[in-house]
Amino acid sequence: MRSMRKSKGTVALSLAAMLAVLAGCSGNGGNNANAGSEAAGTSSAQTTSSASASASQASGDPLAFKLWLGWTATINNDSLVQKYWREKEPGVDVKLEATQGDALTALNLNINTGGFDDAAIFSRNDTVKSAMGRSNQIMSLEQYFDMPDKYPGLASIPKQYLDRMKDKDGHIWSIPAWFDQNPNDPWPGWSSLAWTVRTDVVEKAGMKLEDLSTLDGVETFLKKAAEQKDASGKALLPMSFLMDTNDTAGWNDENAILTAFGVSTSGKGVAKKGDDFVFTFDDPQYKAAYQWMNKLYREKLIDPEVVTDKKERYKEKNKSGRVALNVGSFFNIDTTLWETLDGPTEPGWYYQVIPFPKVPGVDQVGTNQVVNPYPGYDVYISKKTKNLDAILKFFDYTLAPKPEQQQVINEGPAGLYWDWIDQPLGKWKYIDDNYKADRNSGDVARKAKVTPELYMTSSYNNKWYPWWNSEVDKAGAAKTPAFTEAVGKMGGVRAAHNYDLLTPKEGGTWEKYAPEIENLRKEYRAKLLMSKDDAQFESTWKAFQDALEKRAHWSEMKAEWLETYKADVAANGEF
Repeated sequence: MRSMRKSKGTVALSLAAMLAVLAGCSGNGGNNANAGSEAAGTSSAQTTSSASASASQASGDPLAFKLWLGWTATINNDSLVQKYWREKEPGVDVKLEATQGDALTALNLNINTGGFDDAAIFSRNDTVKSAMGRSNQIMSLEQYFDMPDKYPGLASIPKQYLDRMKDKDGHIWSIPAWFDQNPNDPWPGWSSLAWTVRTDVVEKAGMKLEDLSTLDGVETFLKKAAEQKDASGKALLPMSFLMDTNDTAGWNDENAILTAFGVSTSGKGVAKKGDDFVFTFDDPQYKAAYQWMNKLYREKLIDPEVVTDKKERYKEKNKSGRVALNVGSFFNIDTTLWETLDGPTEPGWYYQVIPFPKVPGVDQVGTNQVVNPYPGYDVYISKKTKNLDAILKFFDYTLAPKPEQQQVINEGPAGLYWDWIDQPLGKWKYIDDNYKADRNSGDVARKAKVTPELYMTSSYNNKWYPWWNSEVDKAGAAKTPAFTEAVGKMGGVRAAHNYDLLTPKEGGTWEKYAPEIENLRKEYRAKLLMSKDDAQFESTWKAFQDALEKRAHWSEMKAEWLETYKADVAANGEF
């Protein structure tokens, strides 16, 4: 392990990250005390399942099992995709059961009333993992990941994912799902935190997009944009962003500016610089970024209503062509502004994402999105199931390591309801008009007739992602995937490290004071932005730092985080 030392200005912690892990921090799962009984239960289940499978196949019936979904859903167990699974490939009848109401409440009720029949899939969550482990109702599954002749799909799961799932006795208690097939070259996700400018306004300002590659260039553009008028004759708002009251420290529009200033805000909000860690609020560039925003606000280059505007008002200003440049998630602008267009008939057509402008003294932009290639879902198998063969056969099929497999699981194989337009792993389109009509109707009951949308039982691959390559009805609809692909290559997105995946200590300082950190961030961001002069900004900044320490126990939180990190490295290694 690399040496670690604390230094002034250490650590940059994104609240979004903290709050995300706080959602599931109840214990570490693997019920080791039950290892012996689990092994016995597995053996018994295998024997029963094999006998059941033989009888089923002899009678000509397909293998079958019940899959409990850990979320609410509209279920139609005669959907076209399920019919394909039953009659063609993999020859398994999958009967779905949805959760009613809160998933964790439903899980506890289910466990306390005898458990589920066959298999259950939940979004990866430490609380679920712990509850499943303590129930003594699930079987250990490690042996099935080492049977390439029988279960090549399960055997193809990257070993690093499986290794981090093992308990101290080497048991694995779930089948992982919805992971990147290649953790060394992960799909970057729907990246959207960017600087998005109107190209028509740039042109009218007598500038080119390249002129906005520096902070000085951006300021020059904003001043020229302020001189332009919209269609109704009102002066343009040079810059705007959404200060949503429901956002988080790891996901808010201001982070697009912090990124340019070299501040990391995502992946638990920690930047590793050499052997040190830097937390967001300690990074001097965090202050510098808000000083720049405050300067622009005082110069009337930022929408004066930015602090009070609601989401709908923000979208309306963009729809009417009032804003020249937006910072933040382009999804907040409202992608329908360009996706519904076939050409330059409305202001929305001219939006374009641009690279983060270069800030003096910043060599590397910050991280605003961490790509976590690790599994997002877990499939648990009941010890009492009589359908183990069916469960393993189905998930061996869903987890086949093919770039298009998530599309196959969601919509059936190529040539059935959809097919390639030009070549495999190229553009695709629906080829069955009835399927397409139900699939895209917006009616959940009609959609359930054709597909249960179980993409999360599969995996994904950076070589091909379906919703970046689908046929579009309007030319503008192609802009959104093009934008997200471009943003993913601008430097603000990186693959996860182990320090991005830490879980707070249960009952610890981090867990206790994370909500207060978020309260402080939202309280002081507006005060910093609207400071009337440099003196007031400095006074507000000092008050913010004092509040972090007094109300949120900031030093204690960072010390606990570092302790948690060291313990994780000691237990699982570093990556």
